[in-house]
Amino acid sequence: MRRHHSVDRGPRSRRTAVAQPGQTTRELAQAPPAGRHEIDLLVERRDHRVLTMEVKLRQTVSDADVQHLAWPEKALGPELLDAVVITTGPHAYRRADGIAVVPAAVLGP
Repeated sequence: MRRHHSVDRGPRSRRTAVAQPGQTTRELAQAPPAGRHEIDLLVERRDHRVLTMEVKLRQTVSDADVQHLAWPEKALGPELLDAVVITTGPHAYRRADGIAVVPAAVLGP
């Protein structure tokens, strides 16, 4: 199964990489571009399960804010642990589409 992940090296170099089975996140970051998906943060565990995150500097989350968190579920299937949007809002909750919304304030001081 091929894994698709976004790699962001700054505002002018966003690109998507396609991971091969067994490919590490570091190798993925060096892969050639393959599409137009973008995710702010991707965390991969040793067992290759992945957490994807978007950071939004506003209190509310719209469908447009989470559009890039939809494709990893299709591409990764059970390898995707969760999809999260970090906001400046006051409450943590889970959207109807399953994406977690977490205030940045709960992540630390």
